[in-house]
Amino acid sequence: MNKKEQNQWHLDTLAIHAGQTPDPSTGAIMTPVYLTSTYVQESPGVHKGYEYSRTANPTRTALEHCLAALEHAEYGLAFASGCAAASTLMHLFESGDHIICGDDVYGGTYRLFQNVWTRHRMEYDFIDLANPAIVNNAIRSNTKAVWIETPTNPLLRLMDIGELARICHDKGLLLIVDNTFATPYLQLPLELGADIVVHSTTKYLGGHSDVVGGFVGTNRIDIFDRLKYLQNAVGAVPGPLDSFLVLRGLKTLHVRMERHCTNTLAIVDVLTNHEAVEKVYFPGLSSHPQHRLATKQMAGFGGIVTFVLRGKMAAADQFMRSIKVFACAESLGGVESLADHPAIMTHAAIPASKRAALGIDDGLIRLSVGIEHPDDLKQDVKQALDATI
Repeated sequence: MNKKEQNQWHLDTLAIHAGQTPDPSTGAIMTPVYLTSTYVQESPGVHKGYEYSRTANPTRTALEHCLAALEHAEYGLAFASGCAAASTLMHLFESGDHIICGDDVYGGTYRLFQNVWTRHRMEYDFIDLANPAIVNNAIRSNTKAVWIETPTNPLLRLMDIGELARICHDKGLLLIVDNTFATPYLQLPLELGADIVVHSTTKYLGGHSDVVGGFVGTNRIDIFDRLKYLQNAVGAVPGPLDSFLVLRGLKTLHVRMERHCTNTLAIVDVLTNHEAVEKVYFPGLSSHPQHRLATKQMAGFGGIVTFVLRGKMAAADQFMRSIKVFACAESLGGVESLADHPAIMTHAAIPASKRAALGIDDGLIRLSVGIEHPDDLKQDVKQALDATI
């Protein structure tokens, strides 16, 4: 498949075919898992495009091309984890550079930036970027980039990618968008003006809770060239089996995301009508402050819903002990439904005072709604909520 043909295909088709061709030696329709560290060269420097598997591996190449196609990116690079992708991206910058970051980001992102990269004299401001105009007030002479998640984790706030891209480009800044929650099925940040899109492929892209990985995509050759060098030099790359597992997961992304979205709408209905629930965060609700942006920027509202229990910590603990179909576990985006208590689990790295300021309440629960039967999920959530009263 050439680039012109690929550009005419829908995501559903690209997820199954982009970057992948039948194995020329056997006709195998699935990309082989190339479990090799090195490659025989015909003579020094004369090879078939591969020398050493940290630098490149055919299974990883297929994954990178497929993910780039889904994100409408010219270039893509796979990494060993979402944090590995984020950390490699930070190597684009210099000691003393300043990054503006959304304040409601994944706890691992906050930990990486605040507790690791600040030791190398990188500077970060974590601010509410739901109002794009706030960015102008945060820009300094040494600011180099703006990092956002949209929707955010765990409060599902939305950022206006197009408007932030306009502001960033007017000031000569890069806009980096973590698209893990939305996936390219629901949102295309590069099409909206972002310079770089990043993923934890551990989540929806892999989709089966059996692999850890990351991805970075861009349309800028200068950024790609530097990141390709860094990918090899830093070495935080996925192994071929991990690449294969994500590639396999991508083949059902469109089917799974459709079911994630419809199941979540069913759960939202239960939550909004139950007396134990104080507040529901979900961009599909008309009461969500960025609901109109969600309808404009996204093709659907996603598979995550977050809510606050009136009974706070005690109720949250009871809810988590009472669920039966949902599992009490970190992570998200798998076929199975998961429940997370951010204050204790995924966002424990964020200081309690900052969590409180952000609204990450002790009674806050994040549900990653899987693809089980919706009636079973609704019943499970209802009985667990009943147990908290």
